[in-house]
Formats: sequence, structure tokens, C-alpha cells
Amino acid sequence: MTAHTTLRGDVAILIPAAGTGERLGPGPPKALRELAGEPLLVHAVRQVCLAPCVGMIVVAAPPAQVPAVTALLAAVAPVTVVAGGVSRQASVSVALASVPERFDIVLVHDAARALAPPALVDRVVAAVRAGHGAVIPVLPVVDTIKQVGAADLVMGTVDRSVLRAVQTPQGFRRELLAEAHRAAIDDLGRRADHTDDAGLVEKIGHPVHCVPGDVRALKVTHPIDLVVAEALLRAGTLSA
Repeated sequence: MTAHTTLRGDVAILIPAAGTGERLGPGPPKALRELAGEPLLVHAVRQVCLAPCVGMIVVAAPPAQVPAVTALLAAVAPVTVVAGGVSRQASVSVALASVPERFDIVLVHDAARALAPPALVDRVVAAVRAGHGAVIPVLPVVDTIKQVGAADLVMGTVDRSVLRAVQTPQGFRRELLAEAHRAAIDDLGRRADHTDDAGLVEKIGHPVHCVPGDVRALKVTHPIDLVVAEALLRAGTLSA
């Protein structure tokens, strides 16, 4: 991928990348931690660029890192870099505000899921085009899930057949995502705390559609995740 890459699609992808990533241990912000010699953010942008539907990428970077991130990504693809907010939700709102109105479909993606294959992007977008206003990729939960109460005592076993682990990118009709973010701000300007954008859409009563996720879209959270991600890179199957 070169700096002269042209993005011709009709889908905008927002990548909030201003988080610190404390569970990875001391070091730079999570999106700038290296995987196989390159920052996670570089891998994430490179992967989504392979999906032909993508027409714009907006990265919300740590405010002090905006010039550095802009220079870093200039060698990968044309990317708009904005100063992120104090929370993931705030960063998504800032990134969304910079997307021209001609982009009716917007995806929100985690830099920490740096190896999500382009086929996953295509699958989410196809579901939005099919009429679903909000779409999330999911995987079945394979572990037994226990509900635990006080004194670390098991209160019950949760039926995992109805549980799903949620991934990104998550896809939305632009106006629905904007409405959900507006609704999450109270009269004092405070934002509700949600772990993903689909949660904001659920909050305003809109259905969220699920599509199959991909194990390669694992989230890098702990140091061991970097080891797994590097093994996936070596396997060379990310473009499928």
C-alpha cells in the first residue's frame, strides 16, 4: 500500500485510536504498540483499505500525537486524522463529525482488532445495504459462563447458546449512528458510558443485526494477544 492509494468506495470507516491500552503494560497508546515491527494502527488501516467498498478512513488519535499519526499513515493510505476525545465514545463522535454527508454508511472499527480481514468489512457493509440500520459481527461464546456473586460464589450458569462475543467493524446508516450519539448526551453535556456503538443504538430502541464474525479479528488487549496476532500474520491468510 502506498501513499498514492485511492479510496473509491462509498463507505467511511472511523477508527478511535486515542486509548492508552493500560492492560498491555507501560508504553505508547495501544494503537501505536508494535506488532511485527509496525503499529497496530498501521495494520488496521492497511487491512480495511483492501475492502473495495471503503472510500474514507478517519482516525481519532491522541491529541498530542495527531501530527505523528498523520505522518505515520501517509505511507499507508489517505487518512483523515483528528484529535480524539477523553473517551472512545467521544472519539467516535469527533470522527463522525468530519465525515462528509455523501457517506451514508459508516463503520466503526477498533485499531486493537488490527487483523480483521477485508472480507469481514464486506460482510458488515452488505448487511447494512440489505436494509439493516445497525450491524455487528459476532462469534459464538465457547467458554462456559458463570454468574458469580459475593465471596466469589457461583450464583448460576448462563446459557451460552444465546450469547455472542461482539467484534468490529460495526456498521451503521450514518444518521442512525449520529442520532444514537446525540441521544447519549444528557442536558449537562455528559456522555453515557457504553462499550460499543451498537449499545448506543440499542439504547434508542433500534434493532441491531448480527453477522458472522471472524477469529482473525481478535482484540489485542493483553501481551499474549500480540503473540497470537503475530502468528496470524505469519500464517498469511488475512486477505481472505
